[in-house]
Amino acid sequence: MSVSRNYNVKKWLFDTRKNLLFFTACLIITGCSDRLEDLTLLVDPFIGTDGHGHTYPGASSPFGMVQLSPDTRTKGWDACSGYHYSDSTILGFSHTHLSGTGAADYGDILITPGYQASTPPLSFSHENETARAGYYEVNTLDDINVKLTTTPRTGIHEVSFKRNDEKFIAIDLEHDIGPDKRIKSEWLAVNSREMHGYRKSSGWAKDQVVFFVAEFSEDFSVHQESIDSLRAILEFSKEVDKILIKVGISSVSIEGAKQNLESEARHWNFERYINEATREWNHELGKIETSFMNNNEATIFYTALYHSFLAPNLFNDSDGQYRGIDQQIHKAESDHYTVFSLWDTFRATHPLFTLVNGDRNVEMINSMLRMYMQGGLLPVWELAGNETGTMIGYHAIPVITDAIMKDTPGFDYEHALEAMIHSANQDHLGLKYYKESGFIPAEKEHESVSKTLEYAYDDWCIAQVAKKLGKESIYEEFSRRAQYYKNTYDSQTGFMRPRRNGNWLKEFDPYEVSGNYTEANAWQYNYFVPHDLEGLNELFQPGGSLETRLDELFKAESIITGRHQPDIDGMIGQYAHGNEPSHNFAYLYNWTENPWKGQKLINRINRELYSAAPDGLSGNEDCGQMSSWYVFSALGFYPAIPGSNEYVIGSPLVKDAKIDLGNGNILAILTQNGSSENVYVESVILNGEPLDRYYLTHNEVMAGGELVFRMTDEPMTFEISRLPASQISSIPLAVTPLISAGEMTFLDQKIIKISSPDSGANIFYTNNGSAPDSLALQYKQPIIIDSTYNIRAISYVEGKLPSGVASADFVKIPYGRKILLKNPYSHLYTGNSSMALIDHIHGGRNFRDGWQGFHEVDLDAIVDLGQSRRVKEVNVGFLQDHYSWIFYPDYLEVSFSSDGKNFGSPVRVENFIAENADGLITQVLGEKFDKKARYVRVFAKNLGKCPEWHKGAGGQAWLFADEIEIITR
Repeated sequence: MSVSRNYNVKKWLFDTRKNLLFFTACLIITGCSDRLEDLTLLVDPFIGTDGHGHTYPGASSPFGMVQLSPDTRTKGWDACSGYHYSDSTILGFSHTHLSGTGAADYGDILITPGYQASTPPLSFSHENETARAGYYEVNTLDDINVKLTTTPRTGIHEVSFKRNDEKFIAIDLEHDIGPDKRIKSEWLAVNSREMHGYRKSSGWAKDQVVFFVAEFSEDFSVHQESIDSLRAILEFSKEVDKILIKVGISSVSIEGAKQNLESEARHWNFERYINEATREWNHELGKIETSFMNNNEATIFYTALYHSFLAPNLFNDSDGQYRGIDQQIHKAESDHYTVFSLWDTFRATHPLFTLVNGDRNVEMINSMLRMYMQGGLLPVWELAGNETGTMIGYHAIPVITDAIMKDTPGFDYEHALEAMIHSANQDHLGLKYYKESGFIPAEKEHESVSKTLEYAYDDWCIAQVAKKLGKESIYEEFSRRAQYYKNTYDSQTGFMRPRRNGNWLKEFDPYEVSGNYTEANAWQYNYFVPHDLEGLNELFQPGGSLETRLDELFKAESIITGRHQPDIDGMIGQYAHGNEPSHNFAYLYNWTENPWKGQKLINRINRELYSAAPDGLSGNEDCGQMSSWYVFSALGFYPAIPGSNEYVIGSPLVKDAKIDLGNGNILAILTQNGSSENVYVESVILNGEPLDRYYLTHNEVMAGGELVFRMTDEPMTFEISRLPASQISSIPLAVTPLISAGEMTFLDQKIIKISSPDSGANIFYTNNGSAPDSLALQYKQPIIIDSTYNIRAISYVEGKLPSGVASADFVKIPYGRKILLKNPYSHLYTGNSSMALIDHIHGGRNFRDGWQGFHEVDLDAIVDLGQSRRVKEVNVGFLQDHYSWIFYPDYLEVSFSSDGKNFGSPVRVENFIAENADGLITQVLGEKFDKKARYVRVFAKNLGKCPEWHKGAGGQAWLFADEIEIITR
């Protein structure tokens, strides 16, 4: 009861502060119905700081290098930005933060004022906290007022002490957010008003360094130095009431930080810095002028635009120098950026930049191309000059493709295509199997279905660029690869489904979140074929269509089975707006005969899953993507297929809007008859001419003019002349055949069957490890085997390109041994068969390859040797990967029996591996014996809970095992 009361009080305070802020803004001009002159007053940085939004409320310039914000926590998933609205103490104010990510890092150079040398955390309440674009202020309960603002490369603090007492400011170089750990740091007091230093750390970004120069408006003395240069305690005169601090940072050098400070922060007038930050933000926010039917919608919109313009972040110093992804110092002719959350932002954030921040988007693309030159690949999730390898796909490619297809000047298209092809032709992360088979086998690579689907879309993007540049053979090659999504579609279940050892994964639940999908389940990836919706519609037939399957998605029960995944939030049926894979699904109704269904859903998402409250986001902000979706959707159109030149129509929220397109043109948007009931588009009129389609071309938008939406409360169903383009016009591809024979292992004989979803397919196969073609053995009837066997198969269909090559292995268990498991292994990690632990095939360096995983249970196995034998040695292989919550067993026990019931005293084998060893490592635990027995019991104790030092402390640990090797005479 008290929790609910406290939450309501907190919400009332938030709403009261927000309404007062808006009322103050209204006083600036003649009336609330007019547009605000200062749009920063409509930005509420507290939106997304509660729940799982992972935003920060502090100050930053648009795309700035510095994000100066309070840190209230450093550990746990909701510490990703360093701040959570539910907290009541501030640890200090650090200069780097991530906006809305699902992983934590940064928090560099923490500054904490206090009346004690220990500078304890500052207590605060939200009614004494204020924030807007470029500004943050808190009156702490400790009688200290802190105001923050920034220039692009410097943080500006104003600290006011209200008590006539000893005054201290600590600069903490040990402080970190999440897994980030300090490796080395140094600081030096240059004189009584300046200090400099650096912090080198390893976390999500494995090799990060931040140099800083701090200048103070008042004299200090070094009160205390902590061991190993971790913390500097600066003491000021009791007579000092107010201290200004200017902190310049750099990834290059102390000299670079000093230069940044001197070029951007020469004076000591704090109000002037605020005005400069406000002017910068008004310039950016003013690129889209809007009016709404209520104040909340305006606040949500401009906060969304603000969040969209926080990242990527400037990374070069004022002289152009920056630390490259090769960790060398380079100099760029244009600005260089970092923090590329591309799995998220390729969808709407970068297309938004193309519309209203085109020049900056080109600078970001050139930054990606520099990363390719320095590191050999386009970035996937780059952070502070490091490739983190987080998330999937190669989604720099759709960002670059989108700009090329929209004829954006400012970078080398030929060089960009070279970078795309090189990144797509690697063998890592499942690409080797993807290229050979046309899909990624689940036993070979984590998140195999999602990766296959996203690689296929990225390959389509490459094909579009190749076609535009006249590279016909490259166009054909990547158009073929763009069809690989078909190899994951199972017509029997109607879902994109994982394949294992040549066949469908046996255990399948479309509601289950598993390692086969990326932060999602089968429902939430079933429609990720944006580049070939016509082909997807054909897959869904007979018995369904794109429209009927979308209906099922939004009407399905909102349940999730399997692994807990907090990213999956904002549910409407199985649609999950809180995570990016779902983001264009409501818009896919534009490729059906009833676009009104999508309009209704888009309006619902806008109104129900965004709010002007601290928990106003339904999921992680993800460096702008959650907000960019709202910006586009409120305007009435959306880039459902980045890499195409079309925006599909939705359901606008704005009463009217003006978009400054950066080319001298303005697109004016007017919504007629718009209301909470009138959510359906009756007609769309562009420059006085009615559109006979539910999409706009990029050229139409960039030409400017007037776009009018006429709304109604009645669903509109009428014929439209044509759909937006979403098809692969190249030669169709045969589907990779299926090889079925039950489990991978067997004792006597096995029957192998090969089939193809394509009617009229001719299947050819080999059994000697060579690649099959039309000259190989033709499959005509089931194959019977009685020994270990590898088979590879290919399909040929008239009028189609040959399929990829399916491959399967079948292993005969030697000596007729059997195994009984008292506790079940996870169906997600089977090792490919129930007898994987004794199949004489050792698990590899990938925990998905040949290993059996045990969750919440111990490994308790009895191996039947078939007859009594003298056992000389027993060895068991285990794997440890802290990143995946997999730990070695606490201990291993081995015991023996002649009847399978009565076992002798176990021999215990202890695990002596260092508990915090990093990375994926394997170990064989074993012991020598001289025992006569038919049955051998192997018991490995699951560690249980993740240890306290682990990021998942208290969570359930995994135990992975393979192989049980029993050596007999």
